[in-house]
Amino acid sequence: MPILVATTRQRATGDPGELFSRDGAPEVSYASIVVSIPPDGARKVGEVQWPLAPPGDPQRNFVTVSADYLDNQSFSRAVSATAKQTRRSKVLVFVHGFNNRFDEAVYRLAQISHDSQAPAIPVLFSWPSRGEVRLIAYAADRESANESRDALEKLLDTLSLNPNVSEITVLAHSMGCVVTLAALRAKAMRSGRVGDKIKNVLLVAPDVSVDDFRTEIAQLGHKRPRIALFVSQDDQALKLSRTLAGGVQRMGDINANEEPYKTELARQGVLVFDLTHLEGGAHSRAFEDITSVMGMIKQRLAAGQQLSSSGVLSADAAQ
Repeated sequence: MPILVATTRQRATGDPGELFSRDGAPEVSYASIVVSIPPDGARKVGEVQWPLAPPGDPQRNFVTVSADYLDNQSFSRAVSATAKQTRRSKVLVFVHGFNNRFDEAVYRLAQISHDSQAPAIPVLFSWPSRGEVRLIAYAADRESANESRDALEKLLDTLSLNPNVSEITVLAHSMGCVVTLAALRAKAMRSGRVGDKIKNVLLVAPDVSVDDFRTEIAQLGHKRPRIALFVSQDDQALKLSRTLAGGVQRMGDINANEEPYKTELARQGVLVFDLTHLEGGAHSRAFEDITSVMGMIKQRLAAGQQLSSSGVLSADAAQ
C-alpha cells in the first residue's frame, strides 16, 4: 500500500526509522512510504496488526517496506505517477486526530485504504500531535492542529491543481476535524469557494464545538463539498474533551435525532451517520466497522458519486 505524506512535523534526527517526530516544523515536509499489510486470513479486518519488535513479520504484521523523503515538486510528480500507474484519479486525504504518532497515522491510513478498498490514492496529512494522553498534551495538540491550517490548505491546493487528480475526498478524525474545517474555510474565504475538485468531507468523531461547527459550515458557502458527520453518543474521548472545554458540547457525540441538530443539519445538507450501536471503540469505530461505514465510502467513490442527500441515517442504512 503506497502512502504519500505531507506533514508539519520535524524530520526525526535521533532514530532514522522514525522518519518524523512529534515536534512541529516551520515548513511542510513530504514523503513516500510503502506499507506491507498481512494477508486477510491472518488478520482481523479493521485493525492494525503491530509488530512486537521491528522489523516485524509481513505475514502477521504491518511492515514499512520503504520510506523516502520528497520535496514539493517530487511529491506532485509522485501523485501524477501513482495516478497513471493505478489508473486512479481520485485522492483520499486523511487528517488524523489527537494522540497520534506519525507511524500510527501512516498505518491507520494504510488499513483504511486496504480494508475499504476505496479506489483512491491515499495521502496523509500529519500535523505534530505529541502522541500522549495528558492534559498538557491535549492543549498542545489543539494548538498544533490550529497552526497546521495553512499547510493543509496548501496541500489541497497542490492536489487540486494537479491535472491527474479529478476528485478529492477529505477524511478527518477527532481533532483533525479542527484543522480540516479551518483549512476549508480559509480556501472559501480566499477564493469564494472551497474548490470544484473537493467533493466530499467526512468528519469522524469531530472534536469540534457545536457553535464552531455552525460557524465553519456557514462560511464554506453554498457551493461547498458534501459533508458527512459520523457520531457516537458513547464516545468517552469526546466526553473528556467536553469537560476540558468547560462543558461545551462536541459535534462528535451529539444525538442527531434531537433538536436543534436534526433540523439544522438537514437544512445545512449534512449527512449524518449515528454509529452509537456499532461494536468497537466509540472514538474509532468508523474505521473498524468497514462493512457498514467505509463500504459506503468505497461504493460512492467507485460509482463516481458524491455522498447522498442530507438526512439522519442509522449505521444500518450505510450498508
